[in-house]
Amino acid sequence: MIIKSILVVMGEPNTTFSELLLKYFKSSNFYKNKKKIILIGNKELFEKQCKILNCQIKLNKISYINESLKKRINIINVDYKFKKPFSKITNESNKYIAECFKLSLKIIKENKNVALINGPISKKHFLKKKYPGITEYVAKKTSSKSPVMLIYNSNLSVSPLTTHTPLKNVFKFIKREKIKNNILKIDEFYRSNLNKIPNIAVLGLNPHCETIDKISEEETEIIPAIKFLKKQKVNVSGPFSADTFFLKKNIKRFDVVIGMYHDQVLTPIKTLFEFEAINITIGLPFIKVTPDHGPNHGMIGKNKSDPSSIFYAFRFLDLF
Repeated sequence: MIIKSILVVMGEPNTTFSELLLKYFKSSNFYKNKKKIILIGNKELFEKQCKILNCQIKLNKISYINESLKKRINIINVDYKFKKPFSKITNESNKYIAECFKLSLKIIKENKNVALINGPISKKHFLKKKYPGITEYVAKKTSSKSPVMLIYNSNLSVSPLTTHTPLKNVFKFIKREKIKNNILKIDEFYRSNLNKIPNIAVLGLNPHCETIDKISEEETEIIPAIKFLKKQKVNVSGPFSADTFFLKKNIKRFDVVIGMYHDQVLTPIKTLFEFEAINITIGLPFIKVTPDHGPNHGMIGKNKSDPSSIFYAFRFLDLF
C-alpha cells in the first residue's frame, strides 16, 4: 500500500495533543515527510492554542482532500464553539469529536491511499462506556469486526487479547477462537505491510501458566489455539509465564508478544520503550495509528510533554 495523505483527527481539544503536533511541525522530521498532512479540527481553536504555547503556525484551510495539495499544514475546519482554548474535559466536546471522526472516515471511504492518525480522547466522557476504547469505536463506525490492538515498536510489539476489560472479567474472554483470530490478523499485517514473517510469543493467563483450579485457560484455550496456528504455518510459541518473559534474552527472539490482558503487556512495553511506540488498529479497511499516550490534562500549556510517540507515528507511516 502506498500512502499519499495522512488525516489527523485532533480528538479531545483539552489535551497536550496540539503541543505535540506543534513540536513535530517545527522539527526537521516534518520537512522530510513526503506525505500530505491534513488536520481535521477547528482552525481557530488550534491557532489560539498555538498562541498560548508561544508558537506561530500557518495553516492552509481547505474544504476537501485533493491530489494537488501542497506540502503544507492543511486543515479542514470543523465547527466548535469554545470559551477558552484549554479547559477541563467535559461532555461539551463530544459532538465536535464525533464530527471530526465522521468527516475523516467519510474522506477515507471516498479516497484511496489515505491513513489516519487520531489524537487522544476521554473514554469517560466521549465513549461513555459504550465502547472499551477508540479501537472498538472506529471499528464499529467502519463495520469492521474483531479489531486488534497492536502496540508497535520496530524492535518488539505487544498485543493484549482483551483491551480495556476489567481484570475480574478477563478470563471470560480468553477463548481459542479469539486467540486464533487475533494472531492470524497480526501475522497477515506483518507479512502484507511490513514484508516480514513475525515470530510471535503467547503469554499465559495464570501465574507460571498453571492453576490449582479445575479449569486451566492454558490447557483449554491457549495451548489448543497455538497448536492450530502452528499447523497454519504461523511462527508462534508459548504459552510463556509473564513474570520472566520480558528478560532481554527472551524478547530478542520475538517480534510480537500476545498478552491476555491490557497491563500484562503494556506495562513492560512502556517500560522498555517509553513513548517510542504507537497503537495500530489492525482489521480496518485502512491504516490507523494512535500515539501511545492519553489526554495528559495536567501538562496542558506547559510545553513539557514528550512528543516521541507522534514523531514515531509519522515516521511509521512514512514507510508506506
